[in-house]
Amino acid sequence: MRITLFLLGFLIFQSQAKPLSYYFSADIEFDQSITKPSEVLGYEVGEWHVRHDQLVSYLTLLAQQSPRMSISTIGFSHERRPLLLLAVTTAKNQDKLEQIRQDHLASLSVSKDRSAAPNIIWMGYSVHGNEPSGSNAALLLAYYLAAAQGDEINNLLENNVILLDPALNPDGLARFAHWANSNRGKTLSADPASREHVEAWPSSRTNHYWFDLNRDWLLLQHPESKARVAQFHHWKPTVLTDFHEMGTNSSYFFQPGIPSRTHPITPPQNQALTHKLAEYHAEILDREKQLYFTQESFDDFYVGKGSTYPDINGAVGILFEQASSRGHVQESINGDLHFHRTIKNQLLTSLSTFKGALKHKEALLDYQQTFYLDALKLADKEDVKGYVVAKGNDISRFESFVKLLSHHQINAYEITKAVKVAGRTYQIGDIFVPLTQSQYRLIKAVFSTQTNFEDNTFYDVSGWTLPHAFDLSFAPIKSRWGLKVATNPIKIEPPTLNKAVQTGAYAYAFSWDDYLAPKLLNRLLGAGIEARVALQSFSARTHQGELTFSSGTVVIPAGVQSNKNWPSVLIEIVTQSSIDVFAIRSGLTAQGIDLGSRLMMPLKQPKVLLVGGEGTSQYEVGEMWYHLDRHVGIAPTLIEQRRLSRANLARYTHIIMVDGNYRGLSKATKAAVLSWVKKGGVIWGHKRGAQWLIDQQILNVETISKKEMRAQFETQGMPFSAREELAAKQRIAGAIFNTRADLSHPLAFGLEDEILPVFKNSTWVMKQTGRPFTSVLKYTSNPLLSGYADQRNVNQIAASSVLIADEYGKGVVIAMTDNPVFRGYWYGTSKLINNALFFAHAVK
Repeated sequence: MRITLFLLGFLIFQSQAKPLSYYFSADIEFDQSITKPSEVLGYEVGEWHVRHDQLVSYLTLLAQQSPRMSISTIGFSHERRPLLLLAVTTAKNQDKLEQIRQDHLASLSVSKDRSAAPNIIWMGYSVHGNEPSGSNAALLLAYYLAAAQGDEINNLLENNVILLDPALNPDGLARFAHWANSNRGKTLSADPASREHVEAWPSSRTNHYWFDLNRDWLLLQHPESKARVAQFHHWKPTVLTDFHEMGTNSSYFFQPGIPSRTHPITPPQNQALTHKLAEYHAEILDREKQLYFTQESFDDFYVGKGSTYPDINGAVGILFEQASSRGHVQESINGDLHFHRTIKNQLLTSLSTFKGALKHKEALLDYQQTFYLDALKLADKEDVKGYVVAKGNDISRFESFVKLLSHHQINAYEITKAVKVAGRTYQIGDIFVPLTQSQYRLIKAVFSTQTNFEDNTFYDVSGWTLPHAFDLSFAPIKSRWGLKVATNPIKIEPPTLNKAVQTGAYAYAFSWDDYLAPKLLNRLLGAGIEARVALQSFSARTHQGELTFSSGTVVIPAGVQSNKNWPSVLIEIVTQSSIDVFAIRSGLTAQGIDLGSRLMMPLKQPKVLLVGGEGTSQYEVGEMWYHLDRHVGIAPTLIEQRRLSRANLARYTHIIMVDGNYRGLSKATKAAVLSWVKKGGVIWGHKRGAQWLIDQQILNVETISKKEMRAQFETQGMPFSAREELAAKQRIAGAIFNTRADLSHPLAFGLEDEILPVFKNSTWVMKQTGRPFTSVLKYTSNPLLSGYADQRNVNQIAASSVLIADEYGKGVVIAMTDNPVFRGYWYGTSKLINNALFFAHAVK
């Protein structure tokens, strides 16, 4: 009886195991000397979720065994997992792989016959960690490429170099494999409510800092994206695939997407080729009797996704979306959806991509060559010849912007003679980005300020203008007459560190203009250095002569230091920084406040509690964590909402509440937070975090709710078919709005001028406050700068408040309508949160 029960249990456990014969056609023969996936994993593909370390081990072994494969580590994730890229072609091509690459790149700048040259195909999988069917399919695809025999595979490899990127998000994939495997039993549960199918917060969709890496191709804030984009341009593939998953009750999607939602800068031939390749995906899924759809739901507008970035870089990007089992098996409207089935579908469309790309090889190569050869001709026809961008006072921010352009192969040139454009004089050292270069289309996209669109429905953001995100003044230029620029593109060299610091000074000071100033200040405060902030400007005698220091300047007076070793500590920290630190000779100033003034406010190192957990946006929590950690050098204490009641709030100087639903906080927790603020704490909330502050009546501001904003739109008699169009008008998917700052306010210190672009993806509005001195930032009267927003929404938002700071007892309450650190690249508005960390008590 025991043996029978054991065998029954074993059979149930093994029923999910599918051999290679399930995944591959019976007519494919394999080289038996090549190790099968199961021989390394210890199970059949799809029986368990593959861990990233297993993926690395198996692919490394294949590369050792197969002369068709070479493998390289192109970078590392935040958690130091290797980012692998396999190059697969014939053994003969492997011997001349670098020459093939160079010839391929060279052919993009001169018209020549490419029919005999190998094509370059990039296969990318699972940028979202909890969409694992892609990476598991990559195991099988790698085995096929290494071990398959016959004319079909020989023809494929002879005519192509296949770049296999098996895991675009190693950290997320590893987290999800652990989740799914640790919640799996021998007898599988298909119940959608089962823990296996319902991840805890935060989900494994994201990377280490809880960013969506599929939105980072343009922004390049993370090592995974930087490494990948560098290799993309290193190879310039003609096709790039991007394998995802979607809701369990869906079927299978492959591009083309909705035609009217393709970015207008994408060449029509790109979409024509996408349609041609789609025929092969349909053919293979038809044969398997699998449900699928195209030209629905997904758009090709935002150019910073895995399937759209290639489209404006000479390749054909293709999105695949497989209904997700989110575990090993889950009920769906189409029956039980098994993990092994999702893997097989991804494998099948990988193979159909090969078939289609091989059939249309010449068309793909010709299209890519034409794409780049036409770039200069098209640029010459444009009214705009390029863009001038002001360097400004914030050198670190400017250099980060230029580096980002450089990562995308965009050349910028230093201006060598001052020039006036659109009423502003651009100085020597500012830059000019000409359209006449190979990245013509990408330049147009990243500088675009488009606000009118054929189709107003957006799956992602509609505005992402890069100089706005960096708060850099820029302007299109219609004539190069009178414009003098350097011959060679600008190169950002490593920062020059302070080699020496003048000793024995009365005080030391550094400007708050530079983006890295908060990081330097935080290090000094953490090392026990006493520092103060000048709430008004002053002039002082320094070893470089008399200098004027603006409001927000950080001053380190010698006379208040309690640590007898403070000079050596100061020198050690300052010499590791690129920020100029000036030695001041005397406390008596020529103009403005003196160094002993009561307007020199003492500073304390921030101790930040960042509220997270169920109900909060994992993206916005992650973005704030990333900003504090990477740009300010602060390790916030992240406490989930359910644990907030047990936190010792007295340990912290600041609480940050990002967008989220905070209705679950108990009365006792609310009372504790309010009491903490009243005793001197600083609390920051943005979007629904700000709404929570208002709801608790610690900030007296009138608002216009999202529901009230939606009510502006007439719906009487509207047909059912107009629902999506109405929803698109009622929301702001992601646009850039203009604001005006009170530069005298401490929370605006370090801003170069009063105009500050803000990223907005919410229709919630704070009305102007009646209390004096509390408004830091307001929308302008005509605020829409870039992206789509219905004029009714724009009119309500115009002249309303963006950032409000007010007293509450001995503490300070700060509310913002928008996320200041959106996707990690909003260098302009992130200065606001930095100021709140160090200068908030100056509002009292």
